[in-house]
Amino acid sequence: MAQNTDSGNPFAEPSELDNPFQDPAVIQHRPSPQYATLDVYNPFEAREPSPAYEPPVPAPLPAPSAPSLQPSRKLSPTEPKNYGSYSTQASAVAATAELLKKQEELNRKAEELDRRERELQHAALGGTASQQNNWPPLPSFCPVQPCFFQDISMEIPQEFQKTVSTMYYLWMCSTLALLLNFLACLASFCVDPRNGSGFGLSLLWVLLFTPCSFVCWYRPMYKAFRSDSSFNFFVFFFIFFVQDVLFVLQAIGIPGWGFSGWISALVVLKASPGVAVLMLLVALFFTGIAVLGIVMLKRIHSLYRRTGASFQKAQQEFAAGVFSNPAVRTAAANAAAGAAQNAFRGP
Repeated sequence: MAQNTDSGNPFAEPSELDNPFQDPAVIQHRPSPQYATLDVYNPFEAREPSPAYEPPVPAPLPAPSAPSLQPSRKLSPTEPKNYGSYSTQASAVAATAELLKKQEELNRKAEELDRRERELQHAALGGTASQQNNWPPLPSFCPVQPCFFQDISMEIPQEFQKTVSTMYYLWMCSTLALLLNFLACLASFCVDPRNGSGFGLSLLWVLLFTPCSFVCWYRPMYKAFRSDSSFNFFVFFFIFFVQDVLFVLQAIGIPGWGFSGWISALVVLKASPGVAVLMLLVALFFTGIAVLGIVMLKRIHSLYRRTGASFQKAQQEFAAGVFSNPAVRTAAANAAAGAAQNAFRGP
């Protein structure tokens, strides 16, 4: 009962438990050497100097890994990422190049098979007799019709088409040079009437050399590459060598021969500089044709040696062609019959 009375008396002395300064939260913040305050701080008190600042020891770094073979670099936005090693990329590039090469070979073989198929179709329709002649390209109303059939892309193997086309352009250039030579000789004749013989010969060369060069050396070359004919190769080499010599003479231009070469142009230079300039241009044209002719003769000879042709093969082809010709067989039969009749009749 006494305990209850004391606790209910508001005037009783507070016990230590009711003292707020005995609260542990207050006690731990009392002034102490570890917790300095302004009341206990003495600026005149001699204190030991603080130790020098020592930086903390850095932690040991991990061991570096082995450097990669390819240096790291920043890729551009458009550059593809490298997902493989250098050897893998090199093998991929080599495989791609090999595939492209095989594709080109397949394309060439496909074109060759296509050409062979067209040749077989033409042969099945009747051979060369059923082919429509297309050269020279003349209009339909012209009374003269084309005399030859020519199709380089169909009749000539692909590896020789460029050579045959170059020779065709060479023949066209030589014909154009002869026409220009005729005009230059005509101008020279107008300036000096003593050059009449050169003018007449220049007209003769245009009318003679234009068809003869096509028939005598271009067509044998065309047929040689078309059917791999050794006989036509020999005909071409012989006649085209003479043609090259003629190209050189045309470039030199001996006065009175009907050629507007270097010498003829220098002779006319004193009489008319304008005509001399025209003749010099023709002489330059002839020189270029002569050089190209020599180069092409050497190139075709190297191609001829790689085809396996020989003189014996040319002889066999010539003999087979002669005996297979109906006109030759008829003439030989008539000659044999006449000789037999003469033998039976006696003297």
